[in-house]
Amino acid sequence: MNFAILGAGAWGTAMAIQLHRAGNRVTLAPRRMEHALALASERENRDYLPGYALPSDIQIGCEIAPVLMEADYVILACPSTGLRELCEKVRDALLGAEQLKMAIALCKGYERETLRAPAEIVQDLLPELTAAVLSGPTFAGEVAAGKPTAIVLAAEGDADQLLEAQHAISSESLRVYRSNDLHGVELGGSLKNVYAIGAGLCDGLKLGDNAKAAYLTRALAEMVRLGAALGGKPETFYGLSGFGDLIATCNGEWSRNRTFGEALAKGQGIDELLSGRKTVVEGYWAAQCVQDMAKKVGVDAPILGEIHRVCYSKGHPTEVVSNLMGRQLKAEH
Repeated sequence: MNFAILGAGAWGTAMAIQLHRAGNRVTLAPRRMEHALALASERENRDYLPGYALPSDIQIGCEIAPVLMEADYVILACPSTGLRELCEKVRDALLGAEQLKMAIALCKGYERETLRAPAEIVQDLLPELTAAVLSGPTFAGEVAAGKPTAIVLAAEGDADQLLEAQHAISSESLRVYRSNDLHGVELGGSLKNVYAIGAGLCDGLKLGDNAKAAYLTRALAEMVRLGAALGGKPETFYGLSGFGDLIATCNGEWSRNRTFGEALAKGQGIDELLSGRKTVVEGYWAAQCVQDMAKKVGVDAPILGEIHRVCYSKGHPTEVVSNLMGRQLKAEH
């Protein structure tokens, strides 16, 4: 199969290496021309994924229209904040893309102004293509290195097309599961980033293993309850895009959202942490979106509420502990 990857951050670059490993033809297209020139000459993404060589037959492109001309699948490897703009550029370049059948979003989170999920934005702007998302516990460096990883590909509609994409992306080191709960998979991928900030607060405050274990357990319970109320299937949140991604993102040293929470607990300011970054802390923006969504459906989500308060209402991290520990006692289930 022929894959076009639009966006050459760490995850887009890792996917290019993985898809090549799986036997596909791959074109990687960064957003900036100077970045494309650097990748083509150095065969390494020194800005976002240093230390991993790009095989010589991975093509490097920049202009979207020629990149899409022979593609069967396009992978949208940008932050959620840039997805609408990228989809608009793809839409303008579709005329010559006669083989293209599926657009796969890698980002996790909701558009702040509209609360639209990535697949909804793809469906709105690219109705000719099947909208899909790829989600799960995936540290880009480990995927690029070929370490064993499992992930879920979610799409609605044509089951044969989903099955074909599942096989095309899979390899000996990457096992792809499929799901038709597109909404639930996207919810899990967004919620886990919010809860990872709370895990970082646990780490930064040095609350210990007991507290971290209790936090993860209750965060999962809240994720299932909130996700189901918002339209996802409960079993989806026990899978790779829910529980699996939650565990990885709440514990990984590489996790932007966990390290953001840890830094907050150690006294760094939000403006300082968000300014001048090359990468996006998706959980910070998602906290506002999912808090609004939780209020609309009337779901009790105390952990989400506390993380939102720390991020947006100048709540102190130490208050999170006392507020959650001091809630009315109840049965576990």
